[in-house]
Amino acid sequence: MTWFEALILGIIQGLTEFLPVSSSGHLELAKAMLGDQSIPEESMLLTVILHAATALSTIVIFRKDILQLLKGLFQFKWNEETQFSSKIVLSMIPAAVIGVLFDDILETLFEKQVLLVGAMLGITGLLLFLADRAKQTEKQVSFVAAIIIGIAQAIAILPGISRSGATISTSVLLGVDKDKAARFSFLMVVPLILGKMAKDILDGALSTEIANPAPVAIGFIAAFVTGLIACQWMIALVKKSKLKYFAFYCFVVGLGTIIYTVFA
Repeated sequence: MTWFEALILGIIQGLTEFLPVSSSGHLELAKAMLGDQSIPEESMLLTVILHAATALSTIVIFRKDILQLLKGLFQFKWNEETQFSSKIVLSMIPAAVIGVLFDDILETLFEKQVLLVGAMLGITGLLLFLADRAKQTEKQVSFVAAIIIGIAQAIAILPGISRSGATISTSVLLGVDKDKAARFSFLMVVPLILGKMAKDILDGALSTEIANPAPVAIGFIAAFVTGLIACQWMIALVKKSKLKYFAFYCFVVGLGTIIYTVFA
């Protein structure tokens, strides 16, 4: 992989991790368009590294929130911070279970399954369209809502289903305040990404051998910087109820992908 290809993939990851258009789906589409000839292990390693970059950008943006949550946990009191942390842990369970039990099957879904990506982008668009029409409320994330949002995150493991789109849309449709929905959505994914990386490294499932580390480093930096911008942009867009534009984008890209795959 060249540095230019890594740069493009990094920018795509940084933007689409936070914008509700499916980062995994766009990475697979981009790899296909760029004619990615990497062996599966190298391709998966780059994907994981790019996700790590956007996880780091999330930590930077929400560093005050994360420090406040950690402070609440170490106080061993059942306060607002510990309740919020407990809800994040609850939301992680469905995706963690799916990831552990069906890890091998899931990996096959990321091997140039372009038609699947197109179909799932259509579903993402539908979710965003429905969420955009929901009324604004001041409701907090409840424990029941955290589990339901977690199930949405587990479904979003499929390439083409936007994780942020699925979790934010589900939150808003459950009546959660839009600002709180975005905050919860972005914070809940960080432990999962870091946990998945740790599991793959410990299991030896993730190749750590990189023939040329320069393109990977460029991709990481690109994903991190664009992630910082996209995260703050997305929070503002959710507050202003601008999700329908991303819904239309997903419909167009999804349909275009299906047509191209069927008739190419």
